[in-house]
Amino acid sequence: MTDMPLEKSPEHAAAGRLAELADQCVQCGLCLPVCPTYALDGNEAESPRGRIAIAAALARGQVEPSPSLRLPLDHCLGCLNCETACPADVHYAELLVETHALLGPAPQRPRLLLSLAKHPTWMRALRRIGRGFGLPRWKDRLARRLSPASPWRSALLNLPASAPEAPVRASKPYTEKPPLALFTGCVASVDDADAQRAAVTLLGAAGFQVSVLPAFCCGALDLHGGATASATRAAARTRQAWQASGATQLLSVTPGCVGALRRALPGVSVIDPVQLLAAHAGALRFRPLARRMALHLPCTQINVSRSEAALLQLLRQIPELQLSVLPRPPHCCGAAGSHLLEQPERAARLRDQTLRQAASSKPQVLLSSNIGCRLHLAAGIDELGLDWSHLHPLTLLAQQLEHPH
Repeated sequence: MTDMPLEKSPEHAAAGRLAELADQCVQCGLCLPVCPTYALDGNEAESPRGRIAIAAALARGQVEPSPSLRLPLDHCLGCLNCETACPADVHYAELLVETHALLGPAPQRPRLLLSLAKHPTWMRALRRIGRGFGLPRWKDRLARRLSPASPWRSALLNLPASAPEAPVRASKPYTEKPPLALFTGCVASVDDADAQRAAVTLLGAAGFQVSVLPAFCCGALDLHGGATASATRAAARTRQAWQASGATQLLSVTPGCVGALRRALPGVSVIDPVQLLAAHAGALRFRPLARRMALHLPCTQINVSRSEAALLQLLRQIPELQLSVLPRPPHCCGAAGSHLLEQPERAARLRDQTLRQAASSKPQVLLSSNIGCRLHLAAGIDELGLDWSHLHPLTLLAQQLEHPH
């Protein structure tokens, strides 16, 4: 079958920038061994340099943006392992965003599901209604009646059985230090509020005052999905909330939000709170915990927030904790923002590879800092019948903190 061109073709001004970014690539291939999708498929088109070649051809008008041509671009997880390995300093993150902006949203993008995910108030209300109808008891049975390629199947399997957590609140002033602001996000504000409360508790113990920004989407889902107008509106809302906060640093317990927040707030210090906590680790003491835990490091924690060393430093302060770190690259759990909804079968293959790695250490608990990763991995834990619980590392640290304020 001949591919029909997509509705949106490259515009010349943006295409010129895209060609400039693509020309940075020297096609050395050092990105191939660290690319999860290349490891999954063994296909050059599913590698960073393959995608860069496609982007360059699109930018120069050498090809039409057909569905089959854009598929490798839609398969990209945006993990940015390639940027870390690249000797030519290719700005792959920017190239990927620009290419998706030119192409527009993918046809299979589940707009209704993503709209729900981006509105925490709607999500909380629907979760309460669902619980009233007993959804946690029968969601898995309903999901398995749907096609493995269905985004609704993935959404149901990733839906936590527990009730939404209460929203996090600002801390009381402990010192005269300038206040910090915590970005709570969309899904994280509903299902990672415990981790956000843990961050406030731990930072308070280290002498910091924390204000809390309203709950809304940072725009990452739209930015990486080619929905540029929505991403631009989210960035403007982020700037408005930041300016109203009066804070000196912006924090996010979700590494997946950090890149979009930094893009919206150039010149502002946007960090993972574990980096600040590690710098003040002398003020923190933790109770012993004799348990085996596997630590999953999200791609964005390693390649965007770059906070994995700080997190390991803090976790190793818990006496008697047996901690194993999942090896990488090229491994990625496959959640990758909306990828688990748009490409659920591929996401499940990557997730199960990650869980098989974790199983080698026979953990009792799986730790992961990114809410999308953790919900995706939790769905795999249930599906594989593994007897593990899962936590955000900050939740664990706060549970073991001695004498919190």
